[in-house]
Amino acid sequence: MTEVEALRAQEADLVFRLMKLEDIPDILIIEREAFTMPWTEEAFRNELTHNHFAKYMVMELAGHIIGYAGMWAIVDEAHVTNIALLEAYRGRKWGERLLEELMNTASYVGMKSITLEVRVSNEVAQNLYRKKGFRSAGTRKGYYSDNREDALIMWADLPEYKEHGYLEGSVDLK
Repeated sequence: MTEVEALRAQEADLVFRLMKLEDIPDILIIEREAFTMPWTEEAFRNELTHNHFAKYMVMELAGHIIGYAGMWAIVDEAHVTNIALLEAYRGRKWGERLLEELMNTASYVGMKSITLEVRVSNEVAQNLYRKKGFRSAGTRKGYYSDNREDALIMWADLPEYKEHGYLEGSVDLK
């Protein structure tokens, strides 16, 4: 089996599901690895228990959480709060799969568009977002508190849910 075939076989084993409180320790590992200003346990706990706009999912491989994504669903707009993958699993296009699942979930819950902020220096993420239909819509000056870096604001339109065959929170959303 070639390396590409092995990656495709592994990709078929990816599972997407809603995040639970007991997932937070694994999420914090990803968070610390991915971000210079990681969210705290309390922040995730609050999102999952008190923020009725919040929707978070995890991506698992062989029963281990390797990535997660979150958004706030407000009126008909989804705002991506965070999306991250363990470093060992980057470069396989699985971040793209995770973003697709988040966008599918947003569509499923009735969102018409989706937005996010990304560091102006993060070309890799910007390229992924453009590939998934996001377009630049301005900047937020000094948005990131760790170094006062600007954020690029990006938006994408979402198709109506009927164009998808997915169910939010399904054990396996392939």
